[in-house]
Amino acid sequence: MEHPTAIRPQDHAVYRADKMGKATLFRSERMLVGLNAFEPGQEHALHAHAGMDKLYQVIEGDGLFLLEGETVPMRAGMLLVAPDGVPHGIRNTGAGRLLVLAILAPSP
Repeated sequence: MEHPTAIRPQDHAVYRADKMGKATLFRSERMLVGLNAFEPGQEHALHAHAGMDKLYQVIEGDGLFLLEGETVPMRAGMLLVAPDGVPHGIRNTGAGRLLVLAILAPSP
């Protein structure tokens, strides 16, 4: 994908039956913009990133944001932040697909 360009995340979604689908929309030394696609019931287990902050933007669907022992309902339009080193994950608890933009800085 050439840059600069306008990106419609939905056009790049990769859904998989066996696990969460991932796509990279943009990557530089300073930032990674990825797309996480969940079928109903799928999840991205708790994990943490040392030295990186992560921002999630829910594009479509609903589910749960898992953050350091808490669960926060998530739905389209919400922004969720996982600071450096804080365990976080996502679970699709909805009946439909869940699509989430994931921005990490700096880039892994």
